[in-house]
Amino acid sequence: MQYEIKGDQLPVVVCTLNPGESMITERGAMSWMTSNMRMETQAGGVGKAFGRLFSGESMFQNRYTAEGGAGLIAFASSFPGEIRALNITPGNSIIAQKSAFLAAEPGVELTVHFKKKLGAGFFGGEGFIMQKLSGQGTAFVEIDGSVVEYQLAPGQSMLLDTGYLAMMEETVTMDIEMVHGAKNILLGGEGLFNTRVTGPGRIWIQTMPLSAVAGILSSAIGARN
Repeated sequence: MQYEIKGDQLPVVVCTLNPGESMITERGAMSWMTSNMRMETQAGGVGKAFGRLFSGESMFQNRYTAEGGAGLIAFASSFPGEIRALNITPGNSIIAQKSAFLAAEPGVELTVHFKKKLGAGFFGGEGFIMQKLSGQGTAFVEIDGSVVEYQLAPGQSMLLDTGYLAMMEETVTMDIEMVHGAKNILLGGEGLFNTRVTGPGRIWIQTMPLSAVAGILSSAIGARN
């Protein structure tokens, strides 16, 4: 499989498949494809299907296979941002925000990932459940806005406003902390909680979370009314 990511604010990944090669994706993610791409809808087991549903995806996945020659299939982003290609290998799993998964080679497995600490679950900004990408192959994820990456050393921490964590390596730990000081809470305008991520491992931060955009739009609509 070869691919090319095109576009700026609303990108698309165009994949060229050899005969017999396949891609898996969530329902509705396919944008265009050549006529020799065969689609098959599958659940991949009841447990996995419900796990995907809890992580913000559809219970079912579509598998597209090139037949009778090379095939082309494209997957477009659903929100202004970036599409990133991830090389998933055994022991190199990625934890991503809900609805980040776009498409992948069949060797990549999408499962549910529960945050271990209740604080992260209730106040983390992205809910109690995230997505885990594991297995073997190339996966494509969509991230809101632009992406800033950091490599955290063992024990090194960074505080993020809730909702800005797009992805992290599985070795990174995550927890939620309340903002210190009543004055900061009441007047700071940054909310009650921050997300703390601690290394070792790499993190991906998004600059325009969908939740933040929704808040801005809601405030603007409320002001006009």
